[in-house]
Amino acid sequence: MAKDELKRRDFLMGGALAAGALGDVQAQAQTKAGRSQGKAPSRRSILNYNENMEYRRLGKTGLMVSAVCLGGHWKRIETMVGKSKVPAKYWDNDWSYLKLPDLYQNRDEVIGRCIEVGINYLDAMAAPEVVAYGRVLKGRRDKIYFGYDWWAKGPIFPEWRSAKKLIQGLDENLKQAGLEYVDIWRITLPQEGIPDLGELQRAEEATVGALEIAKKQGKARFTGISTHNRTWLKSYIETYPDQIQVALFPYTANSKQLPTESVFDAIKEYDVGVFAIKPFADNKLFVGDGSQTSPHAQEDDRRARLAIRYILSNPAITAPIPGMINAHQVDNAALAVRERRQLDLQEKAELEAAGRQMWARLEPNYQWLKNWEYV
Repeated sequence: MAKDELKRRDFLMGGALAAGALGDVQAQAQTKAGRSQGKAPSRRSILNYNENMEYRRLGKTGLMVSAVCLGGHWKRIETMVGKSKVPAKYWDNDWSYLKLPDLYQNRDEVIGRCIEVGINYLDAMAAPEVVAYGRVLKGRRDKIYFGYDWWAKGPIFPEWRSAKKLIQGLDENLKQAGLEYVDIWRITLPQEGIPDLGELQRAEEATVGALEIAKKQGKARFTGISTHNRTWLKSYIETYPDQIQVALFPYTANSKQLPTESVFDAIKEYDVGVFAIKPFADNKLFVGDGSQTSPHAQEDDRRARLAIRYILSNPAITAPIPGMINAHQVDNAALAVRERRQLDLQEKAELEAAGRQMWARLEPNYQWLKNWEYV
């Protein structure tokens, strides 16, 4: 079967076969994820396996994903394509980026290096991202799982709060991106919740209904949600365990698990796979600009590795998904996975100091991230 000619009928038939294989993997154990004491999964069950990469079980999906994955954002991309070519202020829904030939070249290089080091999951959640990565992944869908959302056509907006509308948007967007299906559709919920109880219920019913339809129609293999609201996240996991197989939420170098009433209690009980978003807190963890010529490049590389190691020390988190703008950052993230997992006292003190600076640098529109210091 050609890499990019996977028809929905074949996908559904293959899904039935894969379900058995995934069930076997799920019944076994991924020892590094701490799920059980059985055998580790075979290399053949791991997409784009690289012996130098660690793979962790993505909850009840059974997928084995790399311990660090690629987030769809390309913040600070001006350091790679030139400041004069990009908008003054980054916005993930800015279509003008797609008019830059250098952007596609950059994304192609980053995706290529991800494949080389064994990274096997990409998450895109804004329209330009989905279109760009759909194009860049042509011929390489057999190497990387594609996690998807198109938040501009989601329950953030009242006009999209019906399952019918969400599926309509999914169909339109997949066609525009040249995709026939996605591996994970994780719908982005309204960031601050919805104060109106009727609208809240409508958003929930639309989200859950659309995710279920997409799975049945073969448009999404697995489903979940992304949210900045802890209370809503816990409620979804407990109320809709069949639909919420994966969850995305902030977990930074400053985040800690609550000793009681933690979201992770529900995550563990319902075996939900977790991708940590905002691991570097909108890049405020760093001193430099992300370029390799920055005088702070070495220090920032170390801070990134410390943060990744720290986040992965929580076994309930499958992987952080930082946005990366060059192949060097991909290599640095992969190196963090190979380094000793637990931080020593000096490293803890170093990361804590960097974390305090990180909080102090947060812009007004990112102050909400401090609500995720305790999860």
